[in-house]
Amino acid sequence: MKKYFILLLLLVLAVGLSAPLAFAQTTGSVKGVCRDADGKPIAQAEVEWTGVETGHKYTLKTNNKGEYFSLGIVPGKYNVKLSKDGKEIFHLNGVPVGLDEADQDIDLKKEKATQAAGQGLTPEQAKAKEEAAAKAANEAKTVGTLNEKLNAAKTASDAGDYETAIATLTAANQIDSNRDLIWFKLGDAYRLSAPKQTDPAEKQKRYESAAADYQKAIELRNASDAAQKDPDNNVKIAAYYNNLADVYAKSNKVDDAVANYNKAAQLDPAPAHAAGYLFNVGAVLTNAGRVDDAIVAFDKVIATDPTKAAAYYWKGVNLIGKATLKGDKMIAPEGTAEAFQKYLELEPDGKLAQPAKDMLASIGATVETGYGKKKPAKKN
Repeated sequence: MKKYFILLLLLVLAVGLSAPLAFAQTTGSVKGVCRDADGKPIAQAEVEWTGVETGHKYTLKTNNKGEYFSLGIVPGKYNVKLSKDGKEIFHLNGVPVGLDEADQDIDLKKEKATQAAGQGLTPEQAKAKEEAAAKAANEAKTVGTLNEKLNAAKTASDAGDYETAIATLTAANQIDSNRDLIWFKLGDAYRLSAPKQTDPAEKQKRYESAAADYQKAIELRNASDAAQKDPDNNVKIAAYYNNLADVYAKSNKVDDAVANYNKAAQLDPAPAHAAGYLFNVGAVLTNAGRVDDAIVAFDKVIATDPTKAAAYYWKGVNLIGKATLKGDKMIAPEGTAEAFQKYLELEPDGKLAQPAKDMLASIGATVETGYGKKKPAKKN
C-alpha cells in the first residue's frame, strides 16, 4: 500500500511539473481600431501584419466599427499596412509583438496632426498643405485630359478633319475654359476650315469665330502670371497675333490685319521672325493695292533681315505699279531694277527668278546678279 502511494505521489508530481510546459503561451495577440481623417471607423478594411524577420503575413479584416483582432501572432517586429479596396492608405514599420496583447490603433486624424507637429505646422497650415496637394493632383489630372484632347484635335486637323477638331477642342473648353492654348488651337481649326465652306456666310462666320477665339487666347495669356514668367511668352503670343492678323486679312479687314502683324513683330523682334511678320504686312497691303504703304512695309522687312529675298521682289513689283509710260517705253521709279536684281542675287534659281527677269526686261533693264557688289574699275 505504501509502495502504491509513493508511485501515485510521483505521478502527481510529474504531472504538476509538466503542466507549465503543456500550457505555456508561445504567441501573442493584436487588436486595434482604424479610423479615417474625419475620425470615422474604417469598415471592411484590411490590416496586414508582415514579420520583419520572417516575412510571415497575417491579414486581418476590420468590422463595421473599424475594429480588428487576432490571436496566434508569433512575437517579433512587424510592418503594418492598412488598405481599403485594394489601395494602401497607411502603414507603420517595426511594430513589436510580444507574448501579451499588442494594442495598435490606426487613427489617420491623429497621424496627420502628429506629422504636422513634426514639421512645425499648425493645424491650419497642415490643412492648407493638404488642400494644395489635392489641388496639384487635380491640376495634373486636368492637364492630362486636356493634352489627350489636344493630341486628338491635332490628329484630326492634320488629316483635314476640322469638324472633329472643332468638336474635340470645344469639349476641352467645357472641361476648363481658362487655357489659352485650347482657344488658340480652336481658332486655328475654325480658320483652316473656313476656305472649305461653299456658303459665303458660313465662311465668314468661321473667320469671325476664329478671330474671337484668338482674342480670347491673347486675353487669357496676358492675364496669366505663369505665362508672364515664361521666357518664351512673347514668342508664343506673337504667334497668336499673327494668326489673328491672317483671319483679318482673309476677311478683307486690312488695317486690323496690319495692326496685328505689326504687334507680332514688336513682341518677337528676332530678325528671322519679325521679318516674316512684317513681310505679311507688305503682302496684305500689296493685295489691297496700297502700293506706297506696301513699299514702306517691304523696306522695313529688308532693314530687319537683308537676306529675305522675296521682300526685294515684291518691293520691285510695287515699284512697277508706280511706273509711267513715255511713248511706248515704261519708266519705272528709281530702285526698281535694283530690287529685282537683288532678289536674283540672293535666289538666282528661286521660284520668282523668272518673273524677276521678266520684270527687268519689261523696263529695259539687264539682269545683274552681282547687285550690291563693287564693280571692277575700267582699265584705261
